Amino acid sequence: MTPRESFINALEGGPPRGRVPHFELVFFLTMEAFGRVHPCHRHYAQWHQMTASEQKAHLRDLADLYLMIARRFEHSAIFLQGGPGDEDGERRLIDEIRRRTGDTFFLMMHGDATYEIPAGDKMTAFCQWLRRKPDEARDQAARRVEQALARGERFRKHGGLDGWALCSDYCFNTGPFFSPKWFDDFVTPFLADLIRGYRAQGWYVIKHTDGNIMPILDRLLLGEPHALHSLDPQGGVDLAEVKRLVGDRVCLIGNVNCGLLDTGTDEECIESVRYALRHGMPAGRYIFSTSNCIYTGMRLERYELMLDVWRREGNYDAAAE
Repeated sequence: MTPRESFINALEGGPPRGRVPHFELVFFLTMEAFGRVHPCHRHYAQWHQMTASEQKAHLRDLADLYLMIARRFEHSAIFLQGGPGDEDGERRLIDEIRRRTGDTFFLMMHGDATYEIPAGDKMTAFCQWLRRKPDEARDQAARRVEQALARGERFRKHGGLDGWALCSDYCFNTGPFFSPKWFDDFVTPFLADLIRGYRAQGWYVIKHTDGNIMPILDRLLLGEPHALHSLDPQGGVDLAEVKRLVGDRVCLIGNVNCGLLDTGTDEECIESVRYALRHGMPAGRYIFSTSNCIYTGMRLERYELMLDVWRREGNYDAAAE
């Protein structure tokens, strides 16, 4: 299978074959790996002042970097984060990658519209608004979903994209930011509507949130996303337990401990990788990944160590093929 086919097979719960697919939501160590600035760290204020040839050259450069990451680290999927902020630029970037690689890689972008944990300086005002004007907050939540689905329809007509990663974060390591009542008032129905709407348009949908998701696990799955990322062990999320509870309903993506990759010993990192593979791989519906992303400051050699173990031990036996 191609990397894209392997990724989709896992999302759909098909028979596991070959090596378990791998991707990272974001790989920020592009300076360390390639001597190139990551797309998210570039400045795009002058995008609309560029000539057509300058824009084309810039899109080629972005596509180069995304493909360098995917090929070197054997990612099955590419999350397009960073680059021109308008839809025309995003569609042209998709086209450039497809032109070079065809359907080799699964392509996705951020497509969440639900309320998330606000920035620290906005938390008080946000909570006051939810409390004082709940009807207004729900109306706005519904409009955000409508706008996201309208965007989804425009991209569907254009073609080239495979799905959406819903990246609104809801949880701290200790639990959800919202109380159960507030989550059900302001997030749960809108998340379900968004996922169902995307699926009706023909998209694959991956729901991402860090932290301790266990109190809201069933709520995250109401709309039936294809996958759940990132199953954060630093938030007390045990992949084995999540696999037992919902592994027959949704593909799981994670959960190699980023904290250990950053500050643990090599032996602790290796054991975290083995734990994820041991409990994620049985019966398929699993994609190998860290519990967040490969973030700035992490040592590249730790990610490479993680991948060395995956290459040796992340393979389904011949009987499963």
